[in-house]
Amino acid sequence: MPRYKLTIEYDGTPFVGWQIQAIGASVQGELRSAIERFTGETVTVAGAGRTDSGVHATGQVAHIDLKADWPADKVRDAVNFHLRPNPIVVIACESVDATFDARFSATARHYRYRILPRRARPALDENRVWWVPRELDVAAMHEAAQSLVGHHDFTTFRATGCQAKSPIRTLDRLEAFTHEGEIWIEASARSFLHNQVRSMAGALKAVGEGRWQVGDVARALEARDRTACAAVAPASGLYLLRVDYPANNQRRDANAAPVVP
Repeated sequence: MPRYKLTIEYDGTPFVGWQIQAIGASVQGELRSAIERFTGETVTVAGAGRTDSGVHATGQVAHIDLKADWPADKVRDAVNFHLRPNPIVVIACESVDATFDARFSATARHYRYRILPRRARPALDENRVWWVPRELDVAAMHEAAQSLVGHHDFTTFRATGCQAKSPIRTLDRLEAFTHEGEIWIEASARSFLHNQVRSMAGALKAVGEGRWQVGDVARALEARDRTACAAVAPASGLYLLRVDYPANNQRRDANAAPVVP
Protein backbone atom coordinates (compact mmCIF):
# COMPACT_ATOMS: atom_id res chain seq x y z
CA MET A 1 0.00 0.00 0.00
CA PRO A 2 1.45 3.41 -0.94
CA ARG A 3 2.30 5.59 2.04
CA TYR A 4 2.03 9.38 2.08
CA LYS A 5 3.55 12.00 4.35
CA LEU A 6 1.25 14.96 5.03
CA THR A 7 2.50 18.28 6.37
CA ILE A 8 -0.43 20.03 8.01
CA GLU A 9 -1.28 23.54 9.19
CA TYR A 10 -4.21 24.21 11.49
CA ASP A 11 -5.84 26.63 13.89
CA GLY A 12 -6.48 24.54 16.99
CA THR A 13 -9.10 26.87 18.49
CA PRO A 14 -12.28 24.93 17.52
CA PHE A 15 -10.88 21.46 18.19
CA VAL A 16 -10.55 19.20 21.22
CA GLY A 17 -6.96 18.64 20.08
CA TRP A 18 -5.19 16.54 17.50
CA GLN A 19 -6.41 13.17 18.71
CA ILE A 20 -9.87 11.74 18.06
CA GLN A 21 -11.94 11.75 21.27
CA ALA A 22 -15.38 10.54 22.25
CA ILE A 23 -16.86 14.03 22.19
CA GLY A 24 -15.91 17.00 20.03
CA ALA A 25 -14.22 17.63 16.69
CA SER A 26 -10.52 16.79 16.41
CA VAL A 27 -7.91 17.59 13.78
CA GLN A 28 -7.17 13.89 13.28
CA GLY A 29 -10.86 13.10 12.93
CA GLU A 30 -11.51 15.83 10.37
CA LEU A 31 -8.54 14.65 8.31
CA ARG A 32 -9.77 11.06 8.42
CA SER A 33 -13.25 12.14 7.30
CA ALA A 34 -11.84 14.23 4.43
CA ILE A 35 -9.67 11.35 3.22
CA GLU A 36 -12.64 8.98 3.39
CA ARG A 37 -14.76 11.34 1.29
CA PHE A 38 -11.97 11.52 -1.28
CA THR A 39 -10.98 7.84 -1.48
CA GLY A 40 -13.88 5.91 0.02
CA GLU A 41 -11.37 4.37 2.45
CA THR A 42 -11.35 4.59 6.24
CA VAL A 43 -7.70 5.17 7.07
CA THR A 44 -5.55 5.67 10.14
CA VAL A 45 -4.04 9.17 10.27
CA ALA A 46 -0.87 8.69 12.32
CA GLY A 47 0.50 11.99 13.63
CA ALA A 48 3.96 13.04 14.77
CA GLY A 49 2.54 14.22 18.08
CA ARG A 50 -0.63 15.09 19.91
CA THR A 51 -1.45 18.75 20.35
CA ASP A 52 -3.94 19.80 23.03
CA SER A 53 -7.17 21.70 22.53
CA GLY A 54 -6.42 25.23 21.33
CA VAL A 55 -2.83 24.49 20.25
CA HIS A 56 -1.96 25.38 16.65
CA ALA A 57 0.42 23.95 14.05
CA THR A 58 2.31 25.27 11.06
CA GLY A 59 4.11 21.97 10.45
CA GLN A 60 2.37 18.99 12.02
CA VAL A 61 3.20 15.76 10.18
CA ALA A 62 1.12 12.63 9.65
CA HIS A 63 1.30 9.55 7.46
CA ILE A 64 -1.46 7.59 5.78
CA ASP A 65 -1.64 4.40 3.70
CA LEU A 66 -3.95 4.29 0.68
CA LYS A 67 -4.92 1.41 -1.59
CA ALA A 68 -4.47 3.36 -4.83
CA ASP A 69 -1.17 4.92 -5.88
CA TRP A 70 -2.40 8.50 -6.25
CA PRO A 71 -0.12 11.37 -7.31
CA ALA A 72 0.90 13.20 -4.13
CA ASP A 73 -0.36 16.57 -5.38
CA LYS A 74 -3.75 15.01 -6.12
CA VAL A 75 -3.94 13.70 -2.54
CA ARG A 76 -3.10 17.14 -1.14
CA ASP A 77 -5.62 19.02 -3.27
CA ALA A 78 -8.45 16.52 -2.86
CA VAL A 79 -8.07 16.29 0.91
CA ASN A 80 -7.99 20.08 1.17
CA PHE A 81 -11.18 20.31 -0.88
CA HIS A 82 -12.97 17.98 1.53
CA LEU A 83 -11.53 19.67 4.63
CA ARG A 84 -13.32 22.95 3.96
CA PRO A 85 -14.49 24.93 5.89
CA ASN A 86 -12.36 23.55 8.74
CA PRO A 87 -9.25 25.66 9.54
CA ILE A 88 -7.01 22.74 8.55
CA VAL A 89 -4.85 22.62 5.42
CA VAL A 90 -2.47 20.00 4.03
CA ILE A 91 0.33 22.25 2.83
CA ALA A 92 2.43 19.42 1.38
CA CYS A 93 2.04 15.76 0.49
CA GLU A 94 4.89 13.40 -0.41
CA SER A 95 5.08 9.75 -1.39
CA VAL A 96 7.30 8.03 1.19
CA ASP A 97 8.80 4.64 1.85
CA ALA A 98 6.78 2.21 3.96
CA THR A 99 9.44 2.47 6.69
CA PHE A 100 8.55 6.13 7.28
CA ASP A 101 6.57 6.71 10.48
CA ALA A 102 5.41 10.23 11.33
CA ARG A 103 5.92 9.65 15.05
CA PHE A 104 8.75 7.16 15.44
CA SER A 105 10.94 8.34 12.55
CA ALA A 106 11.09 11.91 13.88
CA THR A 107 14.49 13.18 14.96
CA ALA A 108 13.37 16.56 16.33
CA ARG A 109 10.25 18.56 17.07
CA HIS A 110 10.20 22.35 17.18
CA TYR A 111 7.68 24.53 19.04
CA ARG A 112 7.09 28.26 19.33
CA TYR A 113 5.20 30.04 22.09
CA ARG A 114 3.97 33.58 21.32
CA ILE A 115 3.45 36.22 24.02
CA LEU A 116 2.00 39.66 23.28
CA PRO A 117 3.23 42.04 26.04
CA ARG A 118 1.22 45.23 25.58
CA ARG A 119 -1.53 47.14 27.30
CA ALA A 120 -4.11 46.77 24.48
CA ARG A 121 -5.65 43.37 23.89
CA PRO A 122 -5.16 41.68 20.49
CA ALA A 123 -7.88 42.16 17.91
CA LEU A 124 -6.53 40.05 15.04
CA ASP A 125 -4.59 37.50 17.07
CA GLU A 126 -7.10 36.61 19.75
CA ASN A 127 -6.72 32.89 20.52
CA ARG A 128 -3.34 32.93 18.79
CA VAL A 129 -1.11 34.61 21.39
CA TRP A 130 -0.88 34.87 25.17
CA TRP A 131 -1.82 38.46 25.90
CA VAL A 132 0.11 39.85 28.87
CA PRO A 133 -0.82 43.52 29.49
CA ARG A 134 2.62 44.56 30.76
CA GLU A 135 6.24 44.66 29.65
CA LEU A 136 8.39 41.60 30.31
CA ASP A 137 12.16 41.32 30.81
CA VAL A 138 13.01 39.13 27.83
CA ALA A 139 16.75 39.09 28.63
CA ALA A 140 16.02 37.57 32.06
CA MET A 141 13.63 35.10 30.47
CA HIS A 142 16.29 33.93 28.03
CA GLU A 143 18.92 33.65 30.75
CA ALA A 144 16.58 31.57 32.91
CA ALA A 145 15.70 29.35 29.94
CA GLN A 146 19.29 28.15 29.59
CA SER A 147 19.09 26.24 32.89
CA LEU A 148 16.51 23.94 31.26
CA VAL A 149 18.62 23.08 28.20
CA GLY A 150 20.19 19.63 28.35
CA HIS A 151 19.38 16.20 29.75
CA HIS A 152 17.13 16.54 32.83
CA ASP A 153 14.30 15.12 34.87
CA PHE A 154 11.42 17.41 33.84
CA THR A 155 8.89 16.19 36.42
CA THR A 156 8.22 19.80 37.48
CA PHE A 157 7.37 20.76 33.91
CA ARG A 158 5.03 17.96 32.88
CA ALA A 159 1.30 17.44 33.39
CA THR A 160 0.31 15.26 36.31
CA GLY A 161 -1.57 13.01 33.89
CA CYS A 162 1.37 12.68 31.47
CA GLN A 163 1.53 9.10 30.21
CA ALA A 164 5.24 9.07 29.30
CA LYS A 165 7.12 6.26 31.04
CA SER A 166 9.96 8.55 32.08
CA PRO A 167 10.22 12.28 32.90
CA ILE A 168 13.76 12.35 31.51
CA ARG A 169 14.14 14.36 28.32
CA THR A 170 16.94 16.13 26.45
CA LEU A 171 16.04 19.71 25.58
CA ASP A 172 18.27 20.80 22.69
CA ARG A 173 17.26 24.45 22.55
CA LEU A 174 15.17 26.94 24.51
CA GLU A 175 15.33 30.61 23.62
CA ALA A 176 13.33 33.73 24.42
CA PHE A 177 13.59 36.74 22.12
CA THR A 178 11.58 39.65 20.76
CA HIS A 179 9.98 39.59 17.32
CA GLU A 180 7.91 42.47 15.95
CA GLY A 181 6.47 43.51 19.31
CA GLU A 182 5.99 39.96 20.59
CA ILE A 183 8.12 37.67 22.74
CA TRP A 184 8.75 34.30 21.18
CA ILE A 185 9.87 31.29 23.16
CA GLU A 186 11.22 28.53 20.92
CA ALA A 187 12.00 24.99 22.04
CA SER A 188 13.56 22.04 20.20
CA ALA A 189 13.94 18.42 21.29
CA ARG A 190 13.46 14.94 19.93
CA SER A 191 10.39 14.57 22.13
CA PHE A 192 8.51 16.50 24.79
CA LEU A 193 6.41 15.60 27.80
CA HIS A 194 2.73 16.51 28.02
CA ASN A 195 2.44 20.26 28.75
CA GLN A 196 6.23 20.64 28.95
CA VAL A 197 6.50 23.61 26.60
CA ARG A 198 3.53 25.43 28.13
CA SER A 199 4.88 24.78 31.63
CA MET A 200 8.29 26.16 30.70
CA ALA A 201 6.67 29.19 29.06
CA GLY A 202 4.67 29.86 32.22
CA ALA A 203 7.82 29.78 34.33
CA LEU A 204 9.70 32.09 31.96
CA LYS A 205 6.79 34.53 31.95
CA ALA A 206 6.98 34.63 35.76
CA VAL A 207 10.66 35.56 35.42
CA GLY A 208 9.82 38.25 32.87
CA GLU A 209 7.31 39.79 35.27
CA GLY A 210 9.80 39.78 38.14
CA ARG A 211 7.70 37.41 40.26
CA TRP A 212 10.42 34.78 39.83
CA GLN A 213 14.17 35.36 39.82
CA VAL A 214 16.36 33.84 37.11
CA GLY A 215 17.62 31.14 39.48
CA ASP A 216 14.09 30.10 40.45
CA VAL A 217 13.68 28.20 37.17
CA ALA A 218 16.70 26.02 37.92
CA ARG A 219 15.45 25.46 41.47
CA ALA A 220 12.02 24.45 40.15
CA LEU A 221 13.67 21.95 37.80
CA GLU A 222 15.78 20.49 40.62
CA ALA A 223 12.69 20.12 42.84
CA ARG A 224 11.26 17.42 40.52
CA ASP A 225 7.85 18.40 41.88
CA ARG A 226 4.91 19.53 39.78
CA THR A 227 3.74 21.89 42.53
CA ALA A 228 7.00 23.84 42.14
CA CYS A 229 6.00 24.97 38.64
CA ALA A 230 4.51 28.36 37.82
CA ALA A 231 1.05 28.62 36.27
CA VAL A 232 0.92 26.80 32.93
CA ALA A 233 0.74 29.08 29.89
CA PRO A 234 -2.56 28.92 27.96
CA ALA A 235 -2.81 26.73 24.86
CA SER A 236 -3.61 29.62 22.51
CA GLY A 237 0.01 30.81 22.21
CA LEU A 238 1.57 27.45 21.34
CA TYR A 239 2.48 26.28 17.81
CA LEU A 240 4.03 23.06 16.55
CA LEU A 241 6.37 24.60 13.98
CA ARG A 242 7.89 21.58 12.27
CA VAL A 243 9.12 18.03 12.67
CA ASP A 244 12.48 16.81 11.35
CA TYR A 245 13.23 13.43 9.79
CA PRO A 246 16.28 11.68 8.29
CA ALA A 247 16.50 12.45 4.57
CA ASN A 248 16.90 8.79 3.64
CA ASN A 249 13.72 7.84 5.49
CA GLN A 250 11.26 9.74 3.36
CA ARG A 251 10.80 9.84 -0.39
CA ARG A 252 9.60 6.80 -2.31
CA ASP A 253 10.83 6.35 -5.87
CA ALA A 254 7.89 7.42 -8.01
CA ASN A 255 8.86 4.85 -10.65
CA ALA A 256 9.11 1.92 -8.25
CA ALA A 257 6.32 -0.50 -7.50
CA PRO A 258 4.37 0.31 -4.32
CA VAL A 259 5.93 -1.18 -1.21
CA VAL A 260 3.66 -3.38 0.89
CA PRO A 261 4.36 -2.72 4.59
